[in-house]
Amino acid sequence: MNAYIVAGYRTAVGKAPRGGFRFTRPDDLAAEVIKKLVASVPALDPARVDDIIVGNAVPEAEQGMQMGRMISLLSMPISVPGMVINRYCGSGVEAIAIASAKIHAGMADCMIAGGTESMSLVPTTGWKLAPNYELTLPHPDYYLGMGLTAEQVADQYHITRQEQDEFAFKSHQKALNAIKSGYFKDQIVPITVKETYFDADSGKKKTREYVVDTDEGPRADTSMDALGKLKPVFAAGGSVTAGNSSQTSDGAGFVLVMSERMVNELNLKPIARMVTYAAMGVEPRIMGIGPVAAIPQALKQAGMKLEDIQQIELNEAFAAQALAVIKTLGINPDIVNPNGGAIALGHALGSTGARLSIQLFNEMRRQNQKYGMVTACVGGGQGVAGIYEFLN
Repeated sequence: MNAYIVAGYRTAVGKAPRGGFRFTRPDDLAAEVIKKLVASVPALDPARVDDIIVGNAVPEAEQGMQMGRMISLLSMPISVPGMVINRYCGSGVEAIAIASAKIHAGMADCMIAGGTESMSLVPTTGWKLAPNYELTLPHPDYYLGMGLTAEQVADQYHITRQEQDEFAFKSHQKALNAIKSGYFKDQIVPITVKETYFDADSGKKKTREYVVDTDEGPRADTSMDALGKLKPVFAAGGSVTAGNSSQTSDGAGFVLVMSERMVNELNLKPIARMVTYAAMGVEPRIMGIGPVAAIPQALKQAGMKLEDIQQIELNEAFAAQALAVIKTLGINPDIVNPNGGAIALGHALGSTGARLSIQLFNEMRRQNQKYGMVTACVGGGQGVAGIYEFLN
């Protein structure tokens, strides 16, 4: 039984830890997106949703307590369950793959899948870092920080500082153009934030409201000169800087996946289907190269060639790793991230795969394309790749 994506929405991506979502819970962000998602399909009785699958990279604190179920309680009838899955940076697209697979298997007719993350409220390594020393002693690089893995990739794949900064600059320029042109407007759910704060001038507690409806990361004042002045932040004499790395962020994104049977029953017009999905392992020391393993595997499963893919959303964890993937696989850079990537837009970990999918669908509609791909490297040494066929 075929599985179809019939709708998808996301929040704007907020800058962490000082952006518009700095005090907003990730479950609240997810609930608002899901309410909009379900409301966008009036023919659907919300009680017919079989499950909510929530991708999240650090499921503790505000993201703990089985957040998937909490999100379902905030947004759906009591009968709709929810769960959290974690493939770190690939969690959002992994959630969509699981939903599609369950529908293909006849185990569900309607699933909500995506992810949410607050990097403002929950540190990247969580509040208690507890590595397994039996693993760490023989393999100290298995827990290598992401920035250091990017330095390893830059060194091994001969990616220069100049190339990284040029890539970062182009990411900002493409993202700024997309925002100015309104390419993201229809996919973003505006979120009203209510905030209580202490006013130093009056000495009193005050409240304020504002709406977050635009991605906060892209910087109009970014230039090659400014990027070139930034110092390496992970390794002495290195080339990876804050300017050519992805931004820490807050955000949520979800899609509605339905069986062909339900699509026909409700007389809906699907927008896309996931053709296939693959996850592969690589050396943790060079985790950024993960898509080099995952993309060929996904293409093999689909019986397709790289030349069949018209657009690729490649998560820009770091410019070094994105460039290494593009060069190693011989990808045409013109089809990669046409509206900018995580260096400009931000990378809200568990939600990113869903956000990239939603951006892909909207841009494929604009360019009248048929096949596209979402791919990302994953901390710990993995890569993921999902191929989509655009239908509407």
